[in-house]
Amino acid sequence: MGDKRIYVTSVSSSGVHEFSKQTKGHIQLLTGLGVEGDAHMGVTVKHRSRVAVDPTQPNLRQVHIIHEELFDELTEKGFSVSPGDMGENIATRGIDLLSLPQGTRLHIGAEAIVEVTGLRNPCKQIDNFQKGLLHAVLDKDADGGLIRKAGIMGIVSRGGRVQRDDAIRIELPPLPHLKLERV
Repeated sequence: MGDKRIYVTSVSSSGVHEFSKQTKGHIQLLTGLGVEGDAHMGVTVKHRSRVAVDPTQPNLRQVHIIHEELFDELTEKGFSVSPGDMGENIATRGIDLLSLPQGTRLHIGAEAIVEVTGLRNPCKQIDNFQKGLLHAVLDKDADGGLIRKAGIMGIVSRGGRVQRDDAIRIELPPLPHLKLERV
């Protein structure tokens, strides 16, 4: 029987708009804003392509969370991906992030709560990091629908310190559950 723990495997942030983020000993989540000192922190959208469309839209992408199992899958396909490389703030193990419904609350560590808003929509920048990686993080379901495997996005409902090995507790929203869409 394997490890059934749900936990944080790494945390990362960057104060500049770069594809990858630097791993840290801990990050501080700020209620309604995101990761302290991160380029994507704020009440309104910070992703440059979205700012160009409407800089006043709410920031539903304050925190990027990725499942470390994806790194394992990518390694098997010949890629070299380490924590922070794909721009995530938090990497996890033991949870199928992509199957969570919208509005799921992830209680991380002693205090922090991140509310899941949707799927990360990987863009062509990912191929600038490693050629072919965009195709590797996309898949098709049985009905031919697109599966985006590059993690999920969320907003900070309650701030707190997050670090490696912090436990994660999942609080599902009330029914009916809504499937994650790209944000």
